[in-house]
Amino acid sequence: MIGRLSGTLVYKQPPMLIIDVAGVGYEVEAPLGVFSELPELNSKVVILTHLQIKDDAHTLYGFSSDAQRTLFRQLLKISGIGAKLALTILSGASGDELARFVAEGDSASLTRLPGIGKKTAERIIMELKDKLDGIDASLAPAVSGATPASGPAGEAARALTALGYKPQEAARMVRAVIEPDMSAEDLIRSALKSAGQG
Repeated sequence: MIGRLSGTLVYKQPPMLIIDVAGVGYEVEAPLGVFSELPELNSKVVILTHLQIKDDAHTLYGFSSDAQRTLFRQLLKISGIGAKLALTILSGASGDELARFVAEGDSASLTRLPGIGKKTAERIIMELKDKLDGIDASLAPAVSGATPASGPAGEAARALTALGYKPQEAARMVRAVIEPDMSAEDLIRSALKSAGQG
C-alpha cells in the first residue's frame, strides 16, 4: 500500500496531479480542496494517499490531511459509493461541512452534491453518524510546501481538541466566533469565553 508520496509537484490540473518521486511520476487524483493547498509547480510536496487496486487499474487518491483520507475511506464503506463518488463528495463539501451535515442529519444539503440522491444522503448520515468523533472535523491540511488553507481556524480547532473538546465540537466553537483577521490565540480565547457563557 502506498500511503504517502514525497517528491516534486510537476503537474496540477483538477482532479489530477503528478508527483515526481526519484524520477517516477505518480498520477494522483484528489478532491478540489487539495489543489488550493498545493505549492507552485516544481516545488517539493508531501501528500497522503490511498491506493485502490482493481482488475483494470491501480489508482492513487491524494489528501491534504489524515482526517480527510479517513473520511474518504469511511465513504468507500458505504454501499453504493465508489471512489469517484467519494472524491466528488469531498470536492463538493469540505470535511468540516460533511461532518456538520451528518451531525445535523441534513440530507437536503447532501442531495445538493453531484451524484447524491435522497437515499444515498440518508445512507451517508446513517453510516457516518457514529464514526465522525474520531475524525478531526477541522481537517487541518498536512500537505507540506503550502500554507494550510485552514490557517488560524484549523490551529484553534486543534488546540481546543487538545484541551479535551471533541473535534466536531471544537470546529463548531471556532465557527461560532470567527471573524476576519483573527489570530489562532484570539479564536481560542473567544471560543472558550463563549463556551463559558453558554
